[in-house]
Amino acid sequence: MRRIAALWIGLAVASAVLGAAAAFETRATKLQAIKTVGIVSAIGEEMSLTRAGLTGLGNTGQSSSISAWGLDELIVQQATKLLSGRFRVQPVTYRRAAFAAVRDSAVAPVNLLRSDPFKELVRSDVAPQGLDAYIVITRARSKLGNGRNVEGVGMAEYRTLLADYGLIHALYEVRIIDGKSFDVIEKRAAAPLDNTGTLRLAGPSGPVDETFGGLASGERLRAAIADLITRSLPVTLGDMHLIDGQ
Repeated sequence: MRRIAALWIGLAVASAVLGAAAAFETRATKLQAIKTVGIVSAIGEEMSLTRAGLTGLGNTGQSSSISAWGLDELIVQQATKLLSGRFRVQPVTYRRAAFAAVRDSAVAPVNLLRSDPFKELVRSDVAPQGLDAYIVITRARSKLGNGRNVEGVGMAEYRTLLADYGLIHALYEVRIIDGKSFDVIEKRAAAPLDNTGTLRLAGPSGPVDETFGGLASGERLRAAIADLITRSLPVTLGDMHLIDGQ
């Protein structure tokens, strides 16, 4: 009986390994076939302001418009420069607000069951159609401290009995969407950078001395957020094998 069980376990492991290898081969084959790409970015119109830790009850999140910072334009510009060594990058037009409006459900299983909403948006809202693939860069989410969710571009204060901590973040994920079938070839969230601070998020972030009352120094914050993006984007695209030599 034990031998039969061991045999079934071995077959299951082998099947999983072969399935993963087949998926990798399919992804690699699809990437090799891509010649022309368009880049869509929709992460940078708003900055969230989050308080967590020992805060008062009913303390809700806030947001502030940062559309003047031009973060999405910066991302498209940098991604174009990085990808041009391998692909022909063509300018595309799209309704940024439509991409930015997509939110994950608060019920995690719903996100696993529903079709990726960005597939249909690429089909209906991006021009020109017919490119080999579209690189779609949108907000990602992570948990802060006591479990409160933060996403996209933002700033957070976390209070404990002993100290207050300030944190900025630029959380995003990158999808490669097939320009013919509109299937998602790959999706990957940008990974943390140094990740040595007291507070840690599952994405690009870093400590700051600023508090919410110091938001008047907008240019310093913009520069710090832009630095997170420009340092993390090459790493993320490299991890996705979109950059030659990575």
